[in-house]
Amino acid sequence: VHLIFLIKDHMVQWVFRHGDRTPIVNFPTDLHKESEWPQGFGQLTKTGMQQLFELGQYMRKRYSSFLNSTYNRQEFYIQSTDYDRTIMSAQSYLSGLFPPTSSQIWNPELLWQPIPVHTFQKSTEQKLHFPLPNCPRFDELEKETQTSKEFQNRIQPYMDFIQTMAVNTGLELNHLKILDNFQLWNTYDTLYCEDIHNYTLPVWATKDVINKMEKLAELSLLSLFGIYKREEKSRLQGGVLVNIILNSIKQAVNSSNPRKMEVYSAHDTTIGAVQIALNIFNGKLPPYAACQFFELYQESNGQYSIEMHYRNDTSKDPYLLTLPGCTSSCPLEKFAELVSPVITENWAKEYIFIGFNVAVVLLSIFNLALLYLLYHYGHCRRRNNYQDI
Repeated sequence: VHLIFLIKDHMVQWVFRHGDRTPIVNFPTDLHKESEWPQGFGQLTKTGMQQLFELGQYMRKRYSSFLNSTYNRQEFYIQSTDYDRTIMSAQSYLSGLFPPTSSQIWNPELLWQPIPVHTFQKSTEQKLHFPLPNCPRFDELEKETQTSKEFQNRIQPYMDFIQTMAVNTGLELNHLKILDNFQLWNTYDTLYCEDIHNYTLPVWATKDVINKMEKLAELSLLSLFGIYKREEKSRLQGGVLVNIILNSIKQAVNSSNPRKMEVYSAHDTTIGAVQIALNIFNGKLPPYAACQFFELYQESNGQYSIEMHYRNDTSKDPYLLTLPGCTSSCPLEKFAELVSPVITENWAKEYIFIGFNVAVVLLSIFNLALLYLLYHYGHCRRRNNYQDI
């Protein structure tokens, strides 16, 4: 996933999805074990390295008149989620974006230079790897989504297929019915990885079966962040990154010397969460090295406007996207107004408030139980005293 912000030729902010990788997990009846994959599960492949290297080259070409040809730590910053595949994707990307030139060449036989990739620990990272954890309200919304009319209408046509898949994969049917824990999505992903890397597939994994699994994986992503109470979900998930993006743009607009580039290496759920929050999701799983980018321009009248583009096919130019309610070149103030329903200024406060309400209810129940016990105890004492007299 790639988010890019071009502000008056003096700031760019990007978030990209990692490249091709090995499967995350296998399913009970899978023909292949983790030991069969170089470096094991969830690791970037050589194909993935090449994809991100080419992405870096593409961005170097796209912004050749804006982006400095040499790396400067005052102007450029890159951060990754704390996963091997995203860290390695960031490194591969940088090798295409900033090949050393002139004085930055430290080894004539190696046209590469080390550039620091910053990370947050998985337990504290709260802006790139969605869904963000430890949010009771979001967990509640997910449960409501599974029983909502909107979700049930979409999944009902697949119920017989899901039952067959439970038999074929060895996965629990009840989990598959509600697309629980990404199990069916992960199974599709595993078969997809095995197929493109020429591993033998199970006999039941026909093209038609894999196509249906892909549709259910897309439904899983959509139901995770949308379908039901999209705006409230987005306030707790994708809207968090939208807010970071918007604040970075505003800071750059108001700064005389902003950092030119801020880059984030992330996941498919990152682009899904952001696009669903902005209501521009095309319903498809973001492919490896997909790029969603935002370019901010200053018009001749001094006003700023934002354009959104999505690059999900290396053989085509990026698609120009339009935020609902605005034009393809959306004035910054209008953009901020339209995305305000999915933004919360204090994520922790919003989800803690839900937890506080639950605590109040539990405390009330406890108090009622305590009052009942005290009453019962007092009544028994009075009755016992009467019998003693």
